[in-house]
Amino acid sequence: MDKTEPKIAAKSWDPALEGEVRKRWNSEGLYSFKPAPNSYTIDTPPPYPSGRPWHIGAAAHYSQIDMIARTARMAGKNVYFPLGIDRNGLPVELYTEKKHKLRMRDINRDEFLSLCRGTLDELEAEMLDTMEALGLSCNVRDCYRTDSDEYRTLTQSTFIHLWKKGLIYKATRPNNYDWTSGTTIADAEISYEELPTKLVHMKFTAGTGQITIASTRPELLCACRAVIVCEDDERYSGLVGSEVTVPVYGNKVPVLAHPSVKRDFGSGAVMVCSYGDQNDVALFRELGLSEVAAIGLDGRMTGIAGAYTGLRPKQAREKIIHDLEEGGHLEKVEDILHRTPVSERSRTPIEIIPMEEYYLKQVDSIPRIRELSKDLQFHPPMHRQILENWLDSVSMDWPISRRRYYGTEIPVWHCASCSEPYVPEPGRYYRPWMEQCPADSCASCGGTKFEGEQRIFDTWMDSSVSPLFISKYGKDDKFFESTYPAGLRPQAKDIVRTWLYYTMLRCDQLTGKRPWSEAWIMGYGLDERGQKMSKRAGNSIDPLPLVKRIGADAFRLWSAGEVSHGHDFRCNEDMMVSTKKFLSKLWNVSRFLSGFSSADAEPSAEPDRWILSELDKLVSKCQEGYEKYDFFVPAVAIREFTWNIFAAHYIELVKGRAYGDPGPGRDSAISTLHRVLSTILLLLAPITPFITDYLWRELYSKDSIHLESAPRPSGAPDMSSITEQLTAFNSTIWNKKKELGLSLKDSVEAEVPAGLSGFASDLCSMHNIGEKP
Repeated sequence: MDKTEPKIAAKSWDPALEGEVRKRWNSEGLYSFKPAPNSYTIDTPPPYPSGRPWHIGAAAHYSQIDMIARTARMAGKNVYFPLGIDRNGLPVELYTEKKHKLRMRDINRDEFLSLCRGTLDELEAEMLDTMEALGLSCNVRDCYRTDSDEYRTLTQSTFIHLWKKGLIYKATRPNNYDWTSGTTIADAEISYEELPTKLVHMKFTAGTGQITIASTRPELLCACRAVIVCEDDERYSGLVGSEVTVPVYGNKVPVLAHPSVKRDFGSGAVMVCSYGDQNDVALFRELGLSEVAAIGLDGRMTGIAGAYTGLRPKQAREKIIHDLEEGGHLEKVEDILHRTPVSERSRTPIEIIPMEEYYLKQVDSIPRIRELSKDLQFHPPMHRQILENWLDSVSMDWPISRRRYYGTEIPVWHCASCSEPYVPEPGRYYRPWMEQCPADSCASCGGTKFEGEQRIFDTWMDSSVSPLFISKYGKDDKFFESTYPAGLRPQAKDIVRTWLYYTMLRCDQLTGKRPWSEAWIMGYGLDERGQKMSKRAGNSIDPLPLVKRIGADAFRLWSAGEVSHGHDFRCNEDMMVSTKKFLSKLWNVSRFLSGFSSADAEPSAEPDRWILSELDKLVSKCQEGYEKYDFFVPAVAIREFTWNIFAAHYIELVKGRAYGDPGPGRDSAISTLHRVLSTILLLLAPITPFITDYLWRELYSKDSIHLESAPRPSGAPDMSSITEQLTAFNSTIWNKKKELGLSLKDSVEAEVPAGLSGFASDLCSMHNIGEKP
């Protein structure tokens, strides 16, 4: 049969076609889910619409999560791939304050919550547009929201359940405090930055002499309650057990020996204040010292600071350094970089302030979580260490209450007479700050007046029950049994110690089971210079206009092929655009083959058997990568094979036979060409779902490629020894023609190597060998 006009008329792939393909998916209900035993649930991270544009690194992340879902479906799994939007917490409050130029506590609480909801709606709409454009195979428009009454009901119900189990309590303890946002934060919400500061060497009076103490927090002299020195430091052996006088304030404090002191830091003597850092907290407890509050909830020095009352700590630091020098108490000041704890949200250095908060017991659960994590498979394995390091560091229970507005309210009322807490029955969404207490009277004293709790939960209290919410925990037992535990938790590495850990903790406390069997951890999206991308740094790229311009498939292919899974990746727009070249190559190959009706013939020629051997190697390589959800492996392998083996060598090699007279040789060539192309499309489908589905339907089936199973190796005989000989011979001929100034169609004198004798006929036709130029 002669070659006909290409069935695919368009000469290039148009990203605008992605919209048509997506509409067809939606109309067909291609990704609908029906629960069945052993469903494969993906506990997809609900993204946070905290500002615009949406982080391009997050767009790459969610593209690869979608590749996981598509890979699992092609492996025969019944995939449940829900999507949620995280709408609780501090970021939206800060964004709303900035947008409307107001402070949260300066307006009515309900009015502020309404502004937050409006802000979230606007930001969420753009985020969902981006997700839809990326081709996520979940029902993007039917996502759950963590600020819905239904979700908040679940969060409150789990709190009530754990309260009744005795796992939650109230206590006044030193807490990490972010004065910018006005709330307590957990250890897991702290990051550490090397910030420039001053190491101040101060002279304390010791009898008739002096002792020098170095500190980065001289403004806390008013809260100094002891000085500690190294146990075997001969410089201070005579002072241990005596008292020294604090400069500026004049009060006396004891000198104690302690093993935590590093004799080579500063002067080797350390003042213990309430509270400079967590080490101070531990020392105050251990040494039985009486605490004082040097810094208030407004982030300013309190009355015990004397002349520095009302100043910010940084202002007080500058003033007290001046006063130390004026009073002859300053030895020297060094400029250093100091590892400083800062709030991950506001980037403000945290202070430690005694506050009453609700706590969820976690210290006693660490051995259990450690045991559960042993059977949790990490992709890649190296990121298991993040969780292990965090488990090693947990030393106190989790403070779960926050003094903010936009979040799930803590469902507690307190008796106005005796302060006895009343915790209602689970089952509905409670707002104690604006609702009457469900109880008529206090069970303790009989009082009839109650005060509703004003605080909300730490946002991780909501996020940590995501696998329970999506599996309809407590609502639909049959659905829950088929979807929980989930199969996979995909997420970024920076929230292993928060979202991953807290979810394991909470779900185990509530169900006695690990929430998933696998964890897939992605690295950070960096800018071109290797710096972490963030809206705060101003180096983000808006993904939506880019995806509309170059197409989702090009973006997704860049994401998969940029770096091996789990490592940080650089977001270079030029690199993203360059991936379109491969899609153009794939389109051109498909358009060329669309002119040949697909034949069903066994490979009768040696070149056909060779390319099928190479195809088997490709399938095995891709299978290896897909099983690990490492899309870098198939993305690179498919591109290399398609461009540099299939198109450059095999297609050129068999064109003559494919265009030739009807017969077994022609049928073998055409059948092999389509077999290879169809396999390439199947292998590439999870990564570039649009172009592969379009071409599949044009060439091979009226049904979507995404209903197909992943290809498996055919067992073709290994002919890889031929590959190097063949590619080397072809390169030699092409170079020779170039040197002679000949076109590729011109004839050239050459001899086919003996090792390629089975290829001789096709090679002579390909290179026009044997005829005089």
